Amino acid sequence: MLGEYRISGRRASEIAASVERGVASGDLAPGHVLPPMRELATRLGVNPNTVAAAYRSLRERGVIETAGRRGSRVRPRPASTARGSLRVEAPPGVRDLGDGNPDPALLPGLGEALAVAATAYGREPQLYGDAAVTPRFAEIARAGLDADGVPGGPVAVASGSLDAIERVLAAHLRPGDAVAVEDPGWGALLDLVPALGMRVVPVALDEEGPLPGEVERALRAGAGALVVTDRAQNPTGATVTGRRAEELRSVLAEHPGVLLIEDDHGHAIVDLPVHPLAGVTERWAFVRSVSKAYGPDLRLALLTGDELTVDRVTGRQRLGPGWVSGLLQRTVAHLWATGAVDTPAVARSYGERRDALVRALGERGIEAYGRTGMNVWVPVGDETGAVARLLHAGWAVAPGARFRIASPPGVRLTVSTLSAADIEPLADAVAAAAPPARPVSYG
Repeated sequence: MLGEYRISGRRASEIAASVERGVASGDLAPGHVLPPMRELATRLGVNPNTVAAAYRSLRERGVIETAGRRGSRVRPRPASTARGSLRVEAPPGVRDLGDGNPDPALLPGLGEALAVAATAYGREPQLYGDAAVTPRFAEIARAGLDADGVPGGPVAVASGSLDAIERVLAAHLRPGDAVAVEDPGWGALLDLVPALGMRVVPVALDEEGPLPGEVERALRAGAGALVVTDRAQNPTGATVTGRRAEELRSVLAEHPGVLLIEDDHGHAIVDLPVHPLAGVTERWAFVRSVSKAYGPDLRLALLTGDELTVDRVTGRQRLGPGWVSGLLQRTVAHLWATGAVDTPAVARSYGERRDALVRALGERGIEAYGRTGMNVWVPVGDETGAVARLLHAGWAVAPGARFRIASPPGVRLTVSTLSAADIEPLADAVAAAAPPARPVSYG
């Protein structure tokens, strides 16, 4: 029940804002049941339609949910991640192209790095009260950011990209706020935003990144944050070019209060330069994960940003996990320092597979996209049918519904396990399962 909190307001916008204040302050905790619309209307002396409009607005922004006769209640957090369940399990004999994993053969061995980290830890173990970021990690991380033109700022460490993005969003936004994200985009992020009680605003993209006009539209509509993938966008492979970066900076300059988050998870698997957008808005964060290049089990991402953002993130982190393991930081620092990943060779290996598949599909009249990274995105007319027919043909792919909001249907194929001999049979199977769809804008 509502307890002592009293919803107020005469207009729908005022009633919705009152509920949002209660959610943000914690007075209306997740699961709290809101009054029936007619009851609240009588209490406030307004028309029931006014309360209905307020509740509808709150539902659309992800603040509340309605469960039939059980009424409306504050949405629980975290929400269930329905997109993660949209997964096609590959039965025996079926090739799995839907998992999104890197090629294990391209991941560096960790034995030497772990041994060096353990030796250093033996001399100087990480203890309570020590700095959350080890000096060597901070030094190498900052040098890499400087070389890529990322503005100066303190360095923090999170447990992967999604952890970092969640902490940054929570540092500045509240339930009901809107977050502009790429569409199609990273399924985990599309789950995370509503799990935080925030509202997703889709932004269309092409192979050069988010479309400036779409970003402008989202920000004018009130989005409080924008999340951009700099390279190897999942699922389309888009990479922000220098030209597109200039266009996006111009848009952001008109909205200095927007929180900008950049995700550079493609670092070290893409040989194209990064073109940071950071520094245009007052509040920004740049996130760089090591999972794709060094191994998914290395749950680590470096984070930099403006001082207030990083301070809020690290302050809240101290009240939870405290810090990311110093052993892990030392391991990654050694991998960086020794050049354990040959970026040009890794980028070339993924590129050869991607390009070969895109080219083979094109020869069969199938439009496909995959500029960088390890994925190819194929627009299709009938997503469910295409997935089912490909599974019957021996190929498990990721349904596009995992990555889409308002964009047209498609399927994602991860090329990590493909050999040269796989390209033609796979292209034949895709052409048979997914006849050419109406062209969409990815490049």
